[in-house]
Amino acid sequence: MISIGLHWLSAIAIIGLFVLGWWMTGLDYYSNWYHTAPWWHRGIGMLVLLATLMRLVWRLLQPHPEAHGSRLEQRAASLGHVAIYLLLLAVLISGYLISTAEGKGIAVLDWFTVPALLHGLPEQASRAGVVHWYSAIALMVLSAGHALAALKHHFIDRQDTLVRILSPRPSRRDR
Repeated sequence: MISIGLHWLSAIAIIGLFVLGWWMTGLDYYSNWYHTAPWWHRGIGMLVLLATLMRLVWRLLQPHPEAHGSRLEQRAASLGHVAIYLLLLAVLISGYLISTAEGKGIAVLDWFTVPALLHGLPEQASRAGVVHWYSAIALMVLSAGHALAALKHHFIDRQDTLVRILSPRPSRRDR
């Protein structure tokens, strides 16, 4: 149940952050959202980073459901999950580095502040910005592939992979 909840909250937040980030690139200085949208983006991004770290710990401590498909599909799924986590960490950490480049912490929705632990590196914001942008796009592409694979398993292979991530109830095979 915890894995399912973290999976869907993360998916919704990540897609929302991508859309918000893309939209923010078109804002001009005189827009009412020029300062507000980045505040939301940074705050939610830090919450997603926290949730991602929790997911990684949870994933290490909990057994995984049995994987479906051929040996090749199982290997591809495993590598895909690793790639998703690595890209997600790249996006989140580079976003942190952009936001803290000038030495200021990140206000997380005015609940608490994440301190600027690493700042003042040469061209920190610019270099992290490039990593942030390209890893975010790669994450979206890989996530779309992840979703398509789940749909393939459900509709073509007639497996319960999609049902297991949508519902905490055990499948017929697990009972």
